[in-house]
Amino acid sequence: MRLPRIAPMLATPGVLPPAAQDDRWAYETKHDGQRAVIYLPGDGSVVLRARSGEDITAAYPELGALGGALGETPAILDGEVLVLDEQGRGDFQLLQSRMGLARSPAKAAQRAARTPAHLVLFDVMRLRDDLTSLPYVRRRRALEGLALSGPFWSTPTALVGHGDLALRATSESGLEGLVCKRLDSVYESGVRSRAWIKIRNVRAVDVIVGGWVPGRGRLSGLPGAVLVGMRDAGRLRYAGSVGTGWSEAERAELAGLLRAAETDTCPFDGVPPVSGARWVSPRLVGEVRYSTFTRAGLLRQPSWLRLRPDLAPEDSAADFP
Repeated sequence: MRLPRIAPMLATPGVLPPAAQDDRWAYETKHDGQRAVIYLPGDGSVVLRARSGEDITAAYPELGALGGALGETPAILDGEVLVLDEQGRGDFQLLQSRMGLARSPAKAAQRAARTPAHLVLFDVMRLRDDLTSLPYVRRRRALEGLALSGPFWSTPTALVGHGDLALRATSESGLEGLVCKRLDSVYESGVRSRAWIKIRNVRAVDVIVGGWVPGRGRLSGLPGAVLVGMRDAGRLRYAGSVGTGWSEAERAELAGLLRAAETDTCPFDGVPPVSGARWVSPRLVGEVRYSTFTRAGLLRQPSWLRLRPDLAPEDSAADFP
Protein backbone atom coordinates (compact mmCIF):
# COMPACT_ATOMS: atom_id res chain seq x y z
CA MET A 1 0.00 0.00 0.00
CA ARG A 2 1.27 3.47 -0.87
CA LEU A 3 1.09 5.59 2.28
CA PRO A 4 0.67 9.38 2.25
CA ARG A 5 3.43 11.59 3.62
CA ILE A 6 2.67 13.11 7.02
CA ALA A 7 4.86 15.82 8.52
CA PRO A 8 5.23 15.48 12.30
CA MET A 9 3.19 17.67 14.61
CA LEU A 10 5.40 19.95 16.70
CA ALA A 11 5.14 21.14 20.29
CA THR A 12 5.31 24.76 21.45
CA PRO A 13 7.66 25.71 24.31
CA GLY A 14 5.71 26.65 27.43
CA VAL A 15 4.83 25.80 31.00
CA LEU A 16 2.55 23.30 32.70
CA PRO A 17 -1.19 23.75 32.07
CA PRO A 18 -3.17 25.39 34.90
CA ALA A 19 -3.87 23.04 37.80
CA ALA A 20 -7.61 23.30 37.15
CA GLN A 21 -7.06 21.83 33.65
CA ASP A 22 -4.52 19.20 34.67
CA ASP A 23 -6.84 16.25 34.06
CA ARG A 24 -7.41 17.37 30.46
CA TRP A 25 -3.78 16.72 29.56
CA ALA A 26 -1.50 13.73 29.10
CA TYR A 27 2.18 13.92 29.98
CA GLU A 28 4.98 12.16 28.13
CA THR A 29 8.73 12.20 28.68
CA LYS A 30 10.58 14.53 26.32
CA HIS A 31 13.47 12.60 24.80
CA ASP A 32 16.79 13.85 23.45
CA GLY A 33 16.84 12.11 20.08
CA GLN A 34 15.95 12.33 16.40
CA ARG A 35 12.29 12.71 15.51
CA ALA A 36 11.03 10.15 13.02
CA VAL A 37 7.80 9.33 11.22
CA ILE A 38 7.56 5.57 10.68
CA TYR A 39 5.77 4.16 7.61
CA LEU A 40 4.65 0.53 7.70
CA PRO A 41 3.02 -0.34 4.33
CA GLY A 42 2.02 -3.82 5.52
CA ASP A 43 4.38 -5.70 3.21
CA GLY A 44 7.10 -6.30 5.81
CA SER A 45 9.06 -3.17 4.97
CA VAL A 46 9.57 0.00 7.02
CA VAL A 47 10.53 3.55 6.07
CA LEU A 48 11.72 6.14 8.58
CA ARG A 49 11.63 9.81 7.67
CA ALA A 50 13.24 12.63 9.65
CA ARG A 51 11.41 15.81 10.48
CA SER A 52 12.80 17.29 7.25
CA GLY A 53 11.23 14.46 5.24
CA GLU A 54 14.60 12.84 4.52
CA ASP A 55 14.59 9.05 4.32
CA ILE A 56 16.80 7.90 7.22
CA THR A 57 15.84 4.20 7.15
CA ALA A 58 19.29 2.94 6.19
CA ALA A 59 20.91 4.74 9.12
CA TYR A 60 19.13 2.44 11.59
CA PRO A 61 19.19 -1.13 10.20
CA GLU A 62 18.26 -2.62 13.59
CA LEU A 63 14.79 -1.08 13.22
CA GLY A 64 14.11 -3.01 10.03
CA ALA A 65 12.35 -5.82 11.89
CA LEU A 66 9.63 -3.38 12.92
CA GLY A 67 8.32 -3.69 9.36
CA GLY A 68 6.68 -7.01 10.16
CA ALA A 69 5.41 -6.13 13.64
CA LEU A 70 1.84 -5.36 12.46
CA GLY A 71 1.58 -8.02 9.79
CA GLU A 72 -0.33 -6.75 6.77
CA THR A 73 -1.87 -3.79 8.61
CA PRO A 74 -0.63 -0.51 7.09
CA ALA A 75 0.25 2.16 9.64
CA ILE A 76 2.01 5.48 10.13
CA LEU A 77 3.56 6.07 13.55
CA ASP A 78 5.30 8.96 15.26
CA GLY A 79 8.35 8.52 17.45
CA GLU A 80 11.88 9.44 18.44
CA VAL A 81 15.08 7.55 17.69
CA LEU A 82 17.43 7.40 20.68
CA VAL A 83 20.71 5.88 21.67
CA LEU A 84 20.53 5.00 25.35
CA ASP A 85 23.26 5.56 27.91
CA GLU A 86 24.09 3.22 30.78
CA GLN A 87 21.16 4.61 32.80
CA GLY A 88 18.70 3.99 29.97
CA ARG A 89 18.40 7.68 29.04
CA GLY A 90 18.70 9.12 25.56
CA ASP A 91 22.23 10.40 24.93
CA PHE A 92 22.39 12.82 22.00
CA GLN A 93 26.17 12.61 21.81
CA LEU A 94 25.97 8.85 21.27
CA LEU A 95 23.18 9.34 18.76
CA GLN A 96 25.27 11.73 16.68
CA SER A 97 27.54 8.85 15.73
CA ARG A 98 24.48 7.16 14.14
CA MET A 99 22.93 10.15 12.39
CA GLY A 100 23.84 11.01 8.82
CA LEU A 101 24.66 7.43 7.80
CA ALA A 102 21.63 6.80 5.59
CA ARG A 103 23.92 6.79 2.52
CA SER A 104 26.52 4.55 4.18
CA PRO A 105 24.70 1.28 4.98
CA ALA A 106 27.88 -0.66 5.75
CA LYS A 107 29.06 1.94 8.25
CA ALA A 108 25.55 2.17 9.71
CA ALA A 109 25.54 -1.58 10.33
CA GLN A 110 28.92 -1.39 12.08
CA ARG A 111 27.73 1.46 14.32
CA ALA A 112 24.47 -0.37 15.04
CA ALA A 113 26.44 -3.30 16.45
CA ARG A 114 28.32 -0.97 18.82
CA THR A 115 25.68 1.61 19.72
CA PRO A 116 22.21 0.27 18.85
CA ALA A 117 19.34 2.69 18.43
CA HIS A 118 16.04 2.50 20.28
CA LEU A 119 12.80 3.83 18.85
CA VAL A 120 10.29 5.34 21.28
CA LEU A 121 6.75 5.39 19.82
CA PHE A 122 4.21 7.94 21.03
CA ASP A 123 1.50 8.42 18.39
CA VAL A 124 -0.27 6.73 15.50
CA MET A 125 -1.57 8.81 12.59
CA ARG A 126 -2.82 5.98 10.40
CA LEU A 127 -3.96 2.45 11.12
CA ARG A 128 -5.50 1.21 7.89
CA ASP A 129 -7.51 4.48 7.91
CA ASP A 130 -6.52 8.07 8.65
CA LEU A 131 -6.58 8.78 12.40
CA THR A 132 -5.30 12.37 12.40
CA SER A 133 -8.78 13.83 12.98
CA LEU A 134 -9.30 11.71 16.09
CA PRO A 135 -8.52 13.18 19.53
CA TYR A 136 -5.20 12.31 21.13
CA VAL A 137 -6.83 10.08 23.74
CA ARG A 138 -8.29 7.80 21.03
CA ARG A 139 -5.07 7.72 19.00
CA ARG A 140 -3.14 6.89 22.14
CA ARG A 141 -5.52 4.05 22.96
CA ALA A 142 -5.07 2.69 19.44
CA LEU A 143 -1.28 2.91 19.75
CA GLU A 144 -1.18 1.11 23.07
CA GLY A 145 -3.48 -1.56 21.62
CA LEU A 146 -0.77 -2.42 19.09
CA ALA A 147 1.50 -3.55 21.95
CA LEU A 148 4.60 -2.54 20.00
CA SER A 149 7.50 -3.66 22.14
CA GLY A 150 10.64 -5.22 20.74
CA PRO A 151 14.40 -5.41 21.10
CA PHE A 152 14.87 -1.93 19.61
CA TRP A 153 11.50 -0.22 20.07
CA SER A 154 8.97 0.44 22.81
CA THR A 155 5.77 2.35 23.61
CA PRO A 156 6.26 4.14 26.94
CA THR A 157 3.14 4.97 28.91
CA ALA A 158 1.61 8.44 29.04
CA LEU A 159 0.36 9.84 32.34
CA VAL A 160 -3.01 11.62 32.42
CA GLY A 161 -3.01 14.40 35.02
CA HIS A 162 -0.38 14.93 37.74
CA GLY A 163 1.73 17.15 35.49
CA ASP A 164 3.69 18.67 38.36
CA LEU A 165 4.72 15.23 39.58
CA ALA A 166 5.62 14.13 36.05
CA LEU A 167 7.81 17.18 35.46
CA ARG A 168 9.55 16.75 38.80
CA ALA A 169 10.19 13.07 38.05
CA THR A 170 11.84 13.86 34.70
CA SER A 171 14.06 16.47 36.36
CA GLU A 172 15.10 14.16 39.18
CA SER A 173 15.84 11.39 36.69
CA GLY A 174 18.06 13.62 34.57
CA LEU A 175 15.71 13.45 31.57
CA GLU A 176 15.36 16.23 29.01
CA GLY A 177 11.87 17.31 29.98
CA LEU A 178 8.16 16.80 29.48
CA VAL A 179 5.66 17.05 26.62
CA CYS A 180 2.10 17.97 27.61
CA LYS A 181 -0.60 16.89 25.16
CA ARG A 182 -4.22 17.96 25.35
CA LEU A 183 -6.47 14.91 25.41
CA ASP A 184 -8.88 16.32 22.81
CA SER A 185 -6.16 17.47 20.38
CA VAL A 186 -6.21 16.26 16.78
CA TYR A 187 -2.95 15.52 14.96
CA GLU A 188 -1.94 18.75 13.18
CA SER A 189 0.55 17.62 10.55
CA GLY A 190 3.49 19.99 10.23
CA VAL A 191 2.05 22.49 12.70
CA ARG A 192 3.72 23.82 15.85
CA SER A 193 0.63 23.62 18.02
CA ARG A 194 -0.36 24.99 21.42
CA ALA A 195 -2.19 21.70 21.96
CA TRP A 196 1.23 20.17 22.57
CA ILE A 197 3.49 21.96 25.07
CA LYS A 198 7.14 21.06 25.59
CA ILE A 199 8.94 21.87 28.81
CA ARG A 200 12.69 21.46 28.92
CA ASN A 201 14.36 20.79 32.25
CA VAL A 202 17.04 23.41 32.61
CA ARG A 203 20.04 23.40 34.87
CA ALA A 204 22.18 26.31 36.02
CA VAL A 205 25.85 26.35 36.93
CA ASP A 206 28.48 28.92 37.93
CA VAL A 207 31.29 29.34 35.42
CA ILE A 208 34.49 31.36 35.15
CA VAL A 209 34.89 33.66 32.17
CA GLY A 210 38.25 33.15 30.46
CA GLY A 211 37.74 34.88 27.13
CA TRP A 212 35.35 36.31 24.60
CA VAL A 213 34.69 36.59 20.88
CA PRO A 214 33.79 40.01 19.44
CA GLY A 215 30.36 40.36 17.89
CA ARG A 216 29.63 41.50 14.36
CA GLY A 217 27.36 44.06 12.79
CA ARG A 218 25.34 45.86 15.44
CA LEU A 219 27.32 43.95 18.07
CA SER A 220 30.65 45.29 16.82
CA GLY A 221 32.84 46.12 19.81
CA LEU A 222 30.62 44.09 22.11
CA PRO A 223 30.96 40.42 23.10
CA GLY A 224 29.23 38.11 20.67
CA ALA A 225 30.02 35.23 23.01
CA VAL A 226 32.01 34.56 26.16
CA LEU A 227 34.29 31.57 26.62
CA VAL A 228 33.78 29.92 29.98
CA GLY A 229 35.42 27.27 32.09
CA MET A 230 35.19 25.33 35.32
CA ARG A 231 37.75 24.21 37.85
CA ASP A 232 39.33 20.78 37.51
CA ALA A 233 42.01 19.86 40.06
CA GLY A 234 43.31 23.42 40.23
CA ARG A 235 43.15 23.96 36.46
CA LEU A 236 40.61 25.92 34.45
CA ARG A 237 38.99 23.56 31.95
CA TYR A 238 37.21 25.02 28.94
CA ALA A 239 33.44 24.32 29.13
CA GLY A 240 32.15 26.05 26.03
CA SER A 241 30.95 29.27 24.42
CA VAL A 242 27.89 31.21 25.62
CA GLY A 243 26.35 33.63 23.11
CA THR A 244 22.79 34.30 24.26
CA GLY A 245 20.91 35.57 27.29
CA TRP A 246 21.96 39.24 27.62
CA SER A 247 19.96 42.43 27.34
CA GLU A 248 21.66 45.30 25.50
CA ALA A 249 22.56 46.97 28.80
CA GLU A 250 23.97 43.74 30.24
CA ARG A 251 26.05 43.11 27.12
CA ALA A 252 27.47 46.65 27.30
CA GLU A 253 28.30 46.24 30.99
CA LEU A 254 29.99 42.93 30.32
CA ALA A 255 32.03 44.48 27.48
CA GLY A 256 33.55 46.97 29.90
CA LEU A 257 34.44 44.27 32.41
CA LEU A 258 36.01 42.10 29.73
CA ARG A 259 38.14 44.93 28.32
CA ALA A 260 39.38 45.73 31.83
CA ALA A 261 40.43 42.11 32.33
CA GLU A 262 42.12 41.54 28.94
CA THR A 263 45.36 39.57 28.87
CA ASP A 264 47.57 38.03 26.19
CA THR A 265 47.65 34.69 27.98
CA CYS A 266 44.97 32.03 27.57
CA PRO A 267 43.79 31.08 31.08
CA PHE A 268 42.40 27.68 30.06
CA ASP A 269 44.33 24.45 30.45
CA GLY A 270 44.69 23.83 26.74
CA VAL A 271 43.85 26.58 24.26
CA PRO A 272 40.28 26.15 22.95
CA PRO A 273 40.01 25.98 19.14
CA VAL A 274 37.98 29.21 18.90
CA SER A 275 38.71 31.59 16.04
CA GLY A 276 39.21 35.24 17.01
CA ALA A 277 39.23 34.59 20.76
CA ARG A 278 40.40 37.29 23.14
CA TRP A 279 41.58 36.21 26.57
CA VAL A 280 40.81 37.72 29.97
CA SER A 281 42.13 37.12 33.45
CA PRO A 282 39.82 34.51 34.99
CA ARG A 283 38.25 36.67 37.68
CA LEU A 284 34.66 37.09 36.44
CA VAL A 285 32.09 34.54 37.56
CA GLY A 286 28.77 34.12 35.78
CA GLU A 287 25.76 31.83 36.03
CA VAL A 288 24.56 30.05 32.90
CA ARG A 289 21.55 27.92 32.09
CA TYR A 290 22.18 24.72 30.13
CA SER A 291 20.45 21.48 29.19
CA THR A 292 23.25 18.99 29.84
CA PHE A 293 26.98 18.38 29.39
CA THR A 294 28.27 16.73 26.25
CA ARG A 295 30.50 13.69 26.54
CA ALA A 296 33.43 16.00 25.82
CA GLY A 297 32.55 18.05 28.90
CA LEU A 298 31.06 21.06 27.09
CA LEU A 299 27.86 22.83 28.08
CA ARG A 300 25.00 22.01 25.73
CA GLN A 301 22.59 24.84 24.79
CA PRO A 302 24.06 27.33 27.29
CA SER A 303 22.42 30.70 27.89
CA TRP A 304 23.70 33.51 30.11
CA LEU A 305 21.71 34.18 33.27
CA ARG A 306 23.70 36.78 35.23
CA LEU A 307 27.03 37.94 36.54
CA ARG A 308 27.91 36.72 40.01
CA PRO A 309 30.00 39.52 41.57
CA ASP A 310 29.34 37.89 44.94
CA LEU A 311 31.39 34.85 43.94
CA ALA A 312 35.18 34.61 43.68
CA PRO A 313 36.63 32.22 41.09
CA GLU A 314 38.98 30.54 43.56
CA ASP A 315 36.35 29.48 46.04
CA SER A 316 32.85 29.68 44.61
CA ALA A 317 32.61 28.59 40.97
CA ALA A 318 31.45 25.04 40.35
CA ASP A 319 33.89 22.18 39.82
CA PHE A 320 34.13 20.45 36.45
CA PRO A 321 31.68 17.50 36.35
